Amino acid sequence: MTAQRKHKIWTWIGSIFGILILIVAFGAMFLSARWKPILTDKIKDGVYNGSHHLYRIDFKSINLNVITGSLALRDVTLTPDTSVFDSLKKLKLAPAHTFELKLKKLQITRVGILTAYFKKRIDVKEILLQQPSINMIFNKVAKKPDTIKDEKSLYEQISKSFKSVHVKSIKIVDADFDYINKTAAKKTKNSIKHLDITVNDFLLDSLSGNDTSRFYYTKDVSFQLAGYKSVTKDKMYSMRVDTIKGSTSSKKITIKGFKLTPLYDELTFARKYKVQKDRYNLGFEKIEFNGVDFLGLNTDQQLHAKSLRIGPASVEVFMSRESPPPPGFDKGQNYPHLALKRLNIPTLIDTVKLSNVNVKYSEFNPASKKTGSVNFKALTGNILNITNDSLQLTKKNHAVADLNTLLMGTGKLNVKLDFNLTDNNGAFSYSGNLGKFDLKNLNPLSKALGLVEIESGNIQHIDFKANGNLRSAAGSMNMLYTDLKVKLLSDNIDGQGTKEKGFLSFLANAILVKNENPQKGEAPRTATMTNSRINSASFFNLMWKTVFVGIKDIVGVGIVPEKNPVKQQKVIAKKIREQKRADRKAARKARREKN
Repeated sequence: MTAQRKHKIWTWIGSIFGILILIVAFGAMFLSARWKPILTDKIKDGVYNGSHHLYRIDFKSINLNVITGSLALRDVTLTPDTSVFDSLKKLKLAPAHTFELKLKKLQITRVGILTAYFKKRIDVKEILLQQPSINMIFNKVAKKPDTIKDEKSLYEQISKSFKSVHVKSIKIVDADFDYINKTAAKKTKNSIKHLDITVNDFLLDSLSGNDTSRFYYTKDVSFQLAGYKSVTKDKMYSMRVDTIKGSTSSKKITIKGFKLTPLYDELTFARKYKVQKDRYNLGFEKIEFNGVDFLGLNTDQQLHAKSLRIGPASVEVFMSRESPPPPGFDKGQNYPHLALKRLNIPTLIDTVKLSNVNVKYSEFNPASKKTGSVNFKALTGNILNITNDSLQLTKKNHAVADLNTLLMGTGKLNVKLDFNLTDNNGAFSYSGNLGKFDLKNLNPLSKALGLVEIESGNIQHIDFKANGNLRSAAGSMNMLYTDLKVKLLSDNIDGQGTKEKGFLSFLANAILVKNENPQKGEAPRTATMTNSRINSASFFNLMWKTVFVGIKDIVGVGIVPEKNPVKQQKVIAKKIREQKRADRKAARKARREKN
């Protein structure tokens, strides 16, 4: 065959393929043009009828490629009809959440167009929503009694048009998400940026509605939020989260890298308020909910989970006694089990598991002009039955905690707590024990806050137990120790520096303080302990001060009356005001002399 003949054959073949391509292209264009209005009507009717007429979808244009089976909608809006929602609410058919959606483009790939048209089955590989704006609105709605059959299932509503709808994947990428709660006394709005949501294997057919392995007709709905940053509304903290992930199939929500960081140092923060205000510095490497009931969370805003794991984590709390406590405010309302009652979401967590949590409490004492602190290292343990759910409380109304930690990083401390979750007076009980401990480790706390320096002292063992409520606590204590010596310190309210009270320290060690327990030839001393809480004192303040009463009694200084904390606060506040006036007067004098 000559080269010229071969060239002609390839020319003919190329021409034939070119003509075929043109025919297919023009055919696709013809079909696309013909099917655009049909698909537009089908999409709008499908959304409208499939939602009990609750939603309407609208879009500026639709692009269809028959060859690739792709479909794109531009300038899409999805809006609920409030009058229809109100009608459904009266019939007890309304959903708990409604949605408002806006996006520039909705991309659908690998649509089986011929299958949809001739076999009445919709098969889609992927639906992609890029950077949408989504409003999710929660409304408390009554449930229809189980004895009354719903009018029509979602499948029954679309069955006249299609036999099934199957979407392998739905992806929402980089969404701006607003959650709006209209049921609260004051409408609340929470906003999230850069949210990704993936829905896997959505199937709507005659059987999927009864498939218990599916969550709203899907095999899995997962979400991820990465790199969240914000400043709190009061402009006092920055907040960041590295990632939040969740999945309905694994029933898990995981939060990594959560930090709440104050924007000011300790005293600057405290002095921005006219009253006492706790300052928090929080860092949680990992928080993980397991066994989450996503269905209840979605429909009833109920948080039910099998477990909550916290840690490693760091919790630091600071408070200054310079300012007076908030007038009329009782910190007893923040008892853990009383605060749980006030949560506006029914909650049931079977077990809270703490692992390697470091806790530090610091307090500025204007009498010593120093900050004292106590820390608990490597806090680990379980808290059972964390709930405010009314049904659960009829079955079990106590939460129980068993915690282990290292006091000041060295002393092995075990504490057990029992909270009565239904007692209006905040009833609780606690007990604990401490192993060998060098009391000098408490000087960072005792010198600044108690104006006592511990020169020596070794604890062999402490155990205690007490019952408490909103106002007081009482119990008993055993404490074995040796070689206890202390120094009493003066205050520093006038700026002269904290000094040792030499003669008083000598008297305390020689007459009052018993340097060991048991003393030679005697049985070990025990103590009863009783303590009342003032309004400005917290739950943990009542706990440790009650224990401190027992320690004082065993050590031998229980006969020394404690200063009234309210009167002491007033004296300190008066001296602080006098000092500020003196400072302002000195500053004015210095300016006059300079001029």
